[in-house]
Amino acid sequence: MNASATARALADRWTVAVPVIAALVLVLSWGRDLAPVAVALIALCLAGSVLAAVHHAEVVAHRVGDPYGSLILAVAVTVIEVALIVTLMIDGGPKASSLARDTVFAAVMITCNGIVGICLLVGAVRSRVAVFNAEGTGAALATVATLATLSLVLPTFTIGKRGPEFSPAQLGFAAVASLLLYGLFVAVQTVRHREYFLPLTQDGRLRPDDDPSALPGRRETTLSLIMLLVALVAVVGNAKSVSPAVESGVDAVGMPQAVVGVVIALLVLLPETLAAVRAARRERVQTSLNLALGSAMASIGLTIPTIALASIWLDGPLHLGLGATHMVLLVLTVVVGALTVVPGRATLLQGGVHLAIFAAFVFLAISP
Repeated sequence: MNASATARALADRWTVAVPVIAALVLVLSWGRDLAPVAVALIALCLAGSVLAAVHHAEVVAHRVGDPYGSLILAVAVTVIEVALIVTLMIDGGPKASSLARDTVFAAVMITCNGIVGICLLVGAVRSRVAVFNAEGTGAALATVATLATLSLVLPTFTIGKRGPEFSPAQLGFAAVASLLLYGLFVAVQTVRHREYFLPLTQDGRLRPDDDPSALPGRRETTLSLIMLLVALVAVVGNAKSVSPAVESGVDAVGMPQAVVGVVIALLVLLPETLAAVRAARRERVQTSLNLALGSAMASIGLTIPTIALASIWLDGPLHLGLGATHMVLLVLTVVVGALTVVPGRATLLQGGVHLAIFAAFVFLAISP
């Protein structure tokens, strides 16, 4: 067995072993008061499970091809995020009233500025100019902007309830509209205009499909699908176990409660960031943008309907409306994103601009 085959065998072993170990740790720790050492162990299992989940999602994605692969990975990551939000809101009390808003907005800023910025930088460094499909990327950005405005901006200005909240009827409308709009985008991405979301060469032509002989086999794909589900369960359960430690740490250092949402989004989206960067290094910037914008879209399109349904039995207010500072950052993100997307080509400058907006978001979250 050569070195590359040995490395792949070791990778396959740890991505199977870690989710199983994390699931066992979840069973042993569920419902118990945890010592700091136990919290550290669970956090380690959590991080390993997230990475394993993305590995298995990538195997499945490689088998089904673009843009289905990007969609599977985005939905898998969003399922983690939605489950984390709901589980934290159930036990969060009054502090959890703005958790969904903070986490979803953090996901939008991380994906539309952090991941997009890094991938444009990597693509531009490798090929001088990062090339992508303006039609597909522009459609994705427009959908993200619409979903964010309907779900995160309008609650600040509606008068059905006091504060940045929707009335029950307004929340129901936002949930249905978000779900239908996300479903429409998925249909366009995967069926009607699939070619708009495929990677391009430097001269603007579609990249050829991967060699069928290099694709994962059916057995390997089935195993990865099963282990993906195990890893997702382990991530959600272990995240619920360590969430009190995260909230206590944020309170201890005197940071705003919104930082908890940022930490959750960073944790969930880190593996997807790595997947997007790897795609950019392979000169598949379109795949990177599919991952980034698809995750932003799924974060809103799936979280808002889930939260609307959960609000039936959750007590307390549900603050969804953004403050003035975050609305300015959202508008800046949409405007800059549109200017980046229109040419279908980006340089180091566009990547740096997006990263500057992301840095401003992180800094203002810590020091509002």
